[in-house]
This record gives sequence, C-alpha cells and structure tokens, in this order.
Amino acid sequence: MSTPTAPTSTPHAGAPWRIAIGAMLALIVGNGPIMQFTFGVLIIPLSQALGTDRGTLSTALLVGLVTTGLATPFVGRLMDRHGVRRIGTICILVFALLMAACGWLTQSVTTLILLYGLCGVFAAGQTPLSYSKAIAAAFDRHRGLALGVATAGVGIGTMTLPLIAQWLLGQFGWRGAYVGLGLMTVLLALPALRWLVVPADTTQTGRASAPVPSTKPGCSAQQARTSAVFWVMASAFFLVALAVSGVIAHIVPMLVDRGVEARSATAAISAAGLALLAGRLVAGWMLDRYPTHYVAILFFCLPLGGLALLLLNQSPQVGLAAAVLVGLGLGAEVDLIAFMQSRYFGQKAFGEIYGYFFAIFMLGSGLGPFLMGQSHRLTGSYNVFLTLAAIGVLGACVLMGILKGRGAVGHRHTGLQGTA
Repeated sequence: MSTPTAPTSTPHAGAPWRIAIGAMLALIVGNGPIMQFTFGVLIIPLSQALGTDRGTLSTALLVGLVTTGLATPFVGRLMDRHGVRRIGTICILVFALLMAACGWLTQSVTTLILLYGLCGVFAAGQTPLSYSKAIAAAFDRHRGLALGVATAGVGIGTMTLPLIAQWLLGQFGWRGAYVGLGLMTVLLALPALRWLVVPADTTQTGRASAPVPSTKPGCSAQQARTSAVFWVMASAFFLVALAVSGVIAHIVPMLVDRGVEARSATAAISAAGLALLAGRLVAGWMLDRYPTHYVAILFFCLPLGGLALLLLNQSPQVGLAAAVLVGLGLGAEVDLIAFMQSRYFGQKAFGEIYGYFFAIFMLGSGLGPFLMGQSHRLTGSYNVFLTLAAIGVLGACVLMGILKGRGAVGHRHTGLQGTA
C-alpha cells in the first residue's frame, strides 16, 4: 500500500515557515508538557502533602486528559467556524489560570481532581489541534516536515519542563511549581499564537477575520466517523497512547523504586523528551517520503521495545534507555494523526475530525497513567500494566497494517487523490 499522495498542484508550497516555528514555540507549553509530563515530578510531593497514594492521585490526571479529549471536538468545531486565533487565545488564558489555581486552591485530592478536570476543558485549545489545523491549511508538499517541526515543541517541553518543575518544586514547593507552570504558558504560548501562527491579518485557516463557510475539499465529520479507516486509526492511536502515557507519567516513581535518586530519575523524562523531539522531526520527514502505515508501524515498534526492556530488566540504566524508546514512539503520534487525517479525510472539517481523533487519543493518555497507578497500588509493581500495554502496542501495529489497500475516504467526492 502506498500513502495517499497529495494533489499534483501545490498552491501552498511557499507557505511561511513562521507558522511552524510559532507552533513549535507554543507547543513547548502545550497541554502535554504542562499538564501531563510534569505530573511525574509532582506526584510524590503531592502524595505526601495530601496523604494519599499514587493510584488515587493519578485520577486527577485521568480526569484532566479525558475532559481534554471530550472538549477537543467542540473546540475544533469552534475553530472551524471562528478561527484559531480567537478561540485559541481564550483557551490559553483560562488554561494557564487554572493550572496556577491548582497551586493556589488545592487542599484535598477532590479539589485537585476538580481543578484538573477544568484545566482539561480549556487545554483542548492548547493541544496540537490549533497548530496542526493552521499548518495543514498552509502546507501541502512539505506538510509532514512542517508538522514535525511544529510538534517538536512538545518534545522540547517534555525535555525541559520536568526539569523546570523540579527546580520550581525545590524553590517554591509544589504550590509554587503550579503557579510557575501557569505563568510560563501565558508568556510563551500567547505571543507565539498571535504573532507567528495566526497574526491579525491572517486570511487562511485560523483567520482573525469574520468566519466564512469552508469550501475546502474533504469529508464531513459524519462521513469520517462512519468510515472503517477512522476507527482503525483511532483504535491504534488509543492503544499506543495508553501505553506510552502510562510509562511517561510514572517513569520517575518507577525509577525511584529501583533506587534512582529523584533528581536523576527526572532526567528520564527529559531523555524521553529529547527522543520525542527527534522522533517528531524524523517522522515528519519520513511522512513526506514513505507510505504512512509503514512509518506508523516503525514508530509504534520503538515503545514496544521500551516496554520489553522495562519488563525484562530492573536496572536503572535500562530504565533510562526504555524511556528514550518510549519517547521516540510518543514523538510520532501527533504527527501521524494530523498527517493521516489530512490525507484520508481532507480539510473540509479538519478541526472537528481532528478533535474526535484527539479525544480518543486523550482517553488513552488519561487511562494509561491511571491504570499504571492502579497496577502499582494493587500489586506493588508496574509489571501487570507493562505486560498488557506491550500487547496493546503490538495490536496497534497490526491495525496499521490493516490500512494497507484502503484509499482516501470519499476521495471520489472530495478531491482527495491517491491510494492508501
């Protein structure tokens, strides 16, 4: 099977790379680095301060990621109608305020869960949705690489924010760490969105001008939801998100359990972030050149290897290597979702369809840390989850193989070309 090829004309071939650079800067403080990947640094002091176990605390992250997933289709629909700039600005401001409020207001696990749930709703506008939508509209020929550059910001954030959170934790405690994370989100994401990604005179997708009906080719959201390709893709991304998010969220306490000092264990998340950065750039480059399902299988096999290492060897050094492999797999997922969606379903309802994919992805991302925390709570070990996660990732590889022979959904009606 070959990936659906882009139309022979490339009207956006000269699209400004400032959009990709701006998206990269904004995604350094995206929902994943801010809300998800700092959680492993904060979970031990939170557990001590609130007098509860890791499994119970992981419920907060589960609720936050699930509400992000549930809100993303709605936010995507709003962006399709009103533009990325307007909706994205509101979401960034409220998301940042609520993250800071986690430090101001949390007095119990229940309060933390409620605040994470609210954070998740507005975090939907600070996911790759906003930036992938702008890039997919502006790029055709180099779309894969542009998406890779943009989502590399998540890798930079995953690499640096846990270290920053650890420093904030040491200087100001966990409450000050949350306030600092909220402040960083506003200071970096808002200027990047408004000055680089969708400045005030933007006339393409993400426009600041009055909304107009979409005339772009592609499937409607209903056509996408009822296609087999959609559910094959969604199931694969769910299984991989479940596995990799569980490992990343608990890699710090897992390594601490194996005798690694907490500060050194935090370096594992940074190593995963560096791998994520590399993975997104390489995956983006490959997506422009090779069949999509082969690229997906390759990058799904990498976290599968990391899971196997964690199961078969308990040494700290192997744990660090496993984190890198998991990060490489995590680095390709968002690129793959946006790229495959644009090729299989087109631009007509990009925001809403991406929202559905991201909702399912976030459900897996939220369940992973929760189930891994429950594995530790019930058995005193993470091995049960690691085994099931490895089986799930293997299943995701099989699902990507199923895409072989399937063409772009509705291509006879939408102008999508090529065979899948």
